[in-house]
Amino acid sequence: MLRLWGRTSSINVRKVLWTLQELGLPFERIDAGLAYGHNHTPAYLAKNPNALVPLLEEGDFTLWESNAIVRYLAASHAMGTLYPEDLRQRFDAERWMDWQQTTLNRAGGPAFIQWIRTPAEQRQPAVIAQSVAATEPLLQMLDAHLAKRPWMAGEHFTMADIPIGCEVHRWWGLPQPRPALPNLASWYTAVQARPATRGVLDLPLS
Repeated sequence: MLRLWGRTSSINVRKVLWTLQELGLPFERIDAGLAYGHNHTPAYLAKNPNALVPLLEEGDFTLWESNAIVRYLAASHAMGTLYPEDLRQRFDAERWMDWQQTTLNRAGGPAFIQWIRTPAEQRQPAVIAQSVAATEPLLQMLDAHLAKRPWMAGEHFTMADIPIGCEVHRWWGLPQPRPALPNLASWYTAVQARPATRGVLDLPLS
């Protein structure tokens, strides 16, 4: 049985949880990280020296880094669907997954921390404003990309849609205005309609 370590408040754990549910795989999830602890114990560090969540265990095999876990699960159980067989489509999907981690997440993360995990009296409006200024052009880029295709990597839902979907869920859950992005909004409506997003994209931010 697959075992997933990580709290559902983590965007990175949510990616893996959604993927497992898309694939219909049986798994056990154990809360870990922040208030739940576990991630700094010797036993956990032996499996994940990065001391973060998520961590996936499959027998004696362990894997950490959320997008790597999503790729592994998709390649193992959904070759040709979640994990494209065509190399150009596959690396298109890979590219968007990397962009989510290296660019979109870094831009939007500070506003999330300020709004959701920082007490109101300690919030720094300048940090939020800087994060908004960095993130909105990226969302406009996504909107333009999705004007030409229904899903991130083309005509079909793939692993690329999962990290981007988690990121958009987090950003749109912040108590702040956002510009009209009709193509991104239509895509996100289609994402939310997928049964596998239950218990992932319908959770409040925390």
